Amino acid sequence: MADPLRIGVLGCADIARRRMLPAFAADPATALVAVASREGRRAAELARAHEGCAAVEGYAQLLATEGVEAVYVPLPVALHAQWVEAALLAGKHVLAEKPLTADPAGTRRLLALARSRGLVLMENVMFVHHPQHAAVRSLVEDGAIGEPRSLSARFGVPRLPPGDIRYAPELGGGALLDIGVYPVRAAVHLLGSPLRVVGATLESGPHAVVETSGTALLRAESGVAAQLAFGMDHGYRSSYELWGSEGRISVRRAFTPPADHRPVLRLERRGGVEEIALEPADQVALTVAAFVRACRAGHGGAPDAEACLEQSDLLDGIRRSSGPPTPHAAHAAHAAEGHR
Repeated sequence: MADPLRIGVLGCADIARRRMLPAFAADPATALVAVASREGRRAAELARAHEGCAAVEGYAQLLATEGVEAVYVPLPVALHAQWVEAALLAGKHVLAEKPLTADPAGTRRLLALARSRGLVLMENVMFVHHPQHAAVRSLVEDGAIGEPRSLSARFGVPRLPPGDIRYAPELGGGALLDIGVYPVRAAVHLLGSPLRVVGATLESGPHAVVETSGTALLRAESGVAAQLAFGMDHGYRSSYELWGSEGRISVRRAFTPPADHRPVLRLERRGGVEEIALEPADQVALTVAAFVRACRAGHGGAPDAEACLEQSDLLDGIRRSSGPPTPHAAHAAHAAEGHR
């Protein structure tokens, strides 16, 4: 049996604390050996919760730590390119939070660097590892809904607390990269590529300097359309629906289901409605397992390179198509009233 993959973590982000570090600690195929922060105190606090995990002050110091084979990068998007590149140059495999970078050129450069050095670079898009989506694709391939006509996907979360880094444009904040990445990746995952952006909108809520919501219309070469909506000032919603010539499949809790959630696929056809119950699955653990397999396979590069690049191009296309975020109507009216 292979020795555990020795992993270090660059940063103490909430997703690292709640999701990824517990998953690394629980998987016998990984060993969580170090966590770094710009502040030694924060690293020490997080490391104490995991036996055998060392606290390191400074990201560069962790990359120089002997015995670390791979790193997980949960830093803000604007810092991904710098520290993913540094990790690859230090000879480490990398699991990086999504999106890999804020622009397609940076994404292509990092994927090429990983490939040239024989290292794994994987984007931490966890939902694609959940078996419910493979079940959906299997139903579509078997003709359960006839010929696919359109996809609608929505992901929204309630308003974030003031001061959240996702409101900071200098850190890559905004709904598009943080929330919109999910329905965009769903379109790539379910419809394949190439997809192109037909139109898009981005809007900003009260007092926000980044977009807090958006919509996009994508089109596949086959003519199948994808209607996407996302935001971070919304009632919670995490779902998609594939509509075909003979029926439709809908998925609730599509993007962030808890490990004990029992998925139910709703298949509606002329003959009636069928609810297909699936077993629970831990998409975080499945993602960690996929990363370990890729690292141990010894091929290097990105196991999801094509999807990662397509996603990056689409996110960039949505921003270009929409232009600068426009204020929500109520916010704009309020601002106009204040200037009279």
